[in-house]
Amino acid sequence: MSQNQASSPAEAKPATAAGRIAALIPGILLCIAVAGVSALLERAELGFFEHPYVEALVMAILLGMALRSFWKPAPRWQAGIAFSAKQLLEVAVMLLGASISFAAIAASGIALLASIAAVVVIALCVSFGLSRMLGLSTRLSILIACGNSICGNSAIAAVAPIIGASNDEIASSISFTAILGVMMVLGLPLLIPLLQLTATQYGILAGLTVYAVPQVLAATVPAGLVSTQIGTLVKLMRVLMLGPVVVGLSLVASRWQSGAKKANVGFFRLVPWFILGFLALATLRSLEIVPPTVVGPVTKITGFLTVVSMAALGLGVDVRVLANVGGRVTAAVTLSLMLLLGISIALVHWFK
Repeated sequence: MSQNQASSPAEAKPATAAGRIAALIPGILLCIAVAGVSALLERAELGFFEHPYVEALVMAILLGMALRSFWKPAPRWQAGIAFSAKQLLEVAVMLLGASISFAAIAASGIALLASIAAVVVIALCVSFGLSRMLGLSTRLSILIACGNSICGNSAIAAVAPIIGASNDEIASSISFTAILGVMMVLGLPLLIPLLQLTATQYGILAGLTVYAVPQVLAATVPAGLVSTQIGTLVKLMRVLMLGPVVVGLSLVASRWQSGAKKANVGFFRLVPWFILGFLALATLRSLEIVPPTVVGPVTKITGFLTVVSMAALGLGVDVRVLANVGGRVTAAVTLSLMLLLGISIALVHWFK
């Protein structure tokens, strides 16, 4: 927002609550429209290919960026776009907790759980280090590391508000991660005959390396039902690592922001409200206080809010900024993914 826009309190903060809500509506509706088009494109993919290789979440940010490249939203759109990019995304992260059961994860065995945790931690550290060595910013390096190591776009979307990442940083990490995610879905089945993998081994490999749950399904269907079931389970356990990582980043981010005053900051200032909500809902789901029948609708709402938020992020991105970091981001994401793939293959053969 320009200085002239920022200097007008009447435009930035309407006097009444009704006025503030009314100011959000145009931008929110614009983001919903972009998200709706993205969902239709994903449905068209399902019709042609039977699997959404490019999810609506990725479509939304790419469409938003395309729209922003030839049209800069006027001030009347800005409040709703900013609200969709931040507050709606935080609500989506909180609701994600309702779909996670600690009991189902624990039943998978200590060895597999420990191995997945180790792979995620190692990949996080090395991916972050590679990104920093390539000259990327700390925040962009964190986004790339989390996206590659945990669950792709969902991890990036969850971590972004914690570390205060800009729209350009989020769009950069999501865009290039999405491209490689699709390549993984298409190329990973080729490793079955090359490495002589069993259905179980391939399921573990897919769960450890493919970014999104729908992409895991697409990558494992050619190998059979056993691979699909194991791949989905491993993927869900990997997603569960997002909780501890986000809480840890919340503590680190608070140190960046508060500096010497950190000692005076309470717990509820260190850990954002939506992370507490995420953990609370996960606990309620594990105790079966949140019934299984609720999980489906909540998951759909979460997905919808996330797509709307990604549309908002795309609408706030200057494509010229992406061009300046494109080569380095591509190198960081590619090297990180190759590292994750190598570690995962070694683990798979160890389980053999």
